[in-house]
Amino acid sequence: MLSQAGVPHRRHGVSKAVIASVGCLVAVLVSLAGCGKGASPQAPLPASVFPSSNVPAATSSAPAPSASRTSSASPTPTMAGPTLAPALPSSNLPTMTVAQLPPEGRTTLVLIASNGPFPYRKDGVVFSNRERRLPKQDYGWYHEYTVVTPGSSDRGARRIISGRNGERYYTADHYGSFREVIQGESV
Repeated sequence: MLSQAGVPHRRHGVSKAVIASVGCLVAVLVSLAGCGKGASPQAPLPASVFPSSNVPAATSSAPAPSASRTSSASPTPTMAGPTLAPALPSSNLPTMTVAQLPPEGRTTLVLIASNGPFPYRKDGVVFSNRERRLPKQDYGWYHEYTVVTPGSSDRGARRIISGRNGERYYTADHYGSFREVIQGESV
């Protein structure tokens, strides 16, 4: 199928080239992730993370980022890239690390950090926290993003909720429960 500009695109309007580029970015960021106390290098993403592309699985021999690095330090070429989740939790919810997310969840975090492009039109809409399972905040504080579910014909039940201060929450059961996503070791 071709878009109006004559560019091939997938079912949700994202070209295969964008998907491949995002997949490469995810592989690089995940291999560089792991900052924080007791952090270790992340395992490379499998090739299955990159649907319909010829992108090989990531391999990395780069050392883990230094835990002593402060936020005022200028990034080095090997440290470039967005922060996918905070180092420490900001709530009393159970936590999970970025590495513990499904591969599609890590892809969603990269898309959030780079402000898209997102695969679904509703990605980025205000999450109103009607279930009151996240910390109470003003309307507009939280935004929701789809975590693609392989084999699902719709958006599925998995989401990442992003807070105004960079906090991230993952739900695999459509808001039934949440875990706060952090960089380091889960609590």
